[in-house]
Amino acid sequence: MAQTRQRPAWRLRRSPRSRTRQAPIRSGPVGYAAGRSCHGLRRLASLLSLAAGLAACAPPSTPVFFVPPTQGIGPPAALPISNGAGPEASPAGGPILLPTVVVPSATPPCTDNLTYLQDLTIPDGTTMVPGQSIDKQWQVRNSGTCNWDDRYRLKLMSGDALSAVPVQPLYPARAGTDAVIRIVFTAPEAARLYGCQWQAVNPDGLPFGDPFYMQVAVAP
Repeated sequence: MAQTRQRPAWRLRRSPRSRTRQAPIRSGPVGYAAGRSCHGLRRLASLLSLAAGLAACAPPSTPVFFVPPTQGIGPPAALPISNGAGPEASPAGGPILLPTVVVPSATPPCTDNLTYLQDLTIPDGTTMVPGQSIDKQWQVRNSGTCNWDDRYRLKLMSGDALSAVPVQPLYPARAGTDAVIRIVFTAPEAARLYGCQWQAVNPDGLPFGDPFYMQVAVAP
């Protein structure tokens, strides 16, 4: 009796409907580039996710605003003034060298003086007739440091006025210059010896300098 040969199971053909078609795997440069691109996108997505998580966990930052310095605002601080006893001490302990302030000394007041030089007219003892005009002149020098202006006067200090005004303006003269003083008298009617003494007076009413004289004899 003949035996029937059976095919092994692995040789049994599958039904066409049971086959599952698989997508062909591309090889070559295009497939390699596509694989690397997908891998790079996945890595980039992972990094972005990690950065977002770290930003969410970080504490909120406090904004820092610019604050301008205040040292140059306002008037400058006053420096201590040295009293001349020595250098002032600074807060840090070192000396502060301050410029020396020289205060100009007050200008001393000028001085008044008059020096008699000579008689220019009518020597002492000249004989005059009653009513005669006596034009007396003296040469003097302003030997002080004050200039004689319209505030200075001549004043009769003693003797006979002989019709002259007892207080008269002093001839203007600058300090160190010579001047001529002139007073006009009138010989009186009575026959005798007459004389008078005059002196310069400053604006304060104080006499100064040499006195000067006039002396005449009136004959009948």
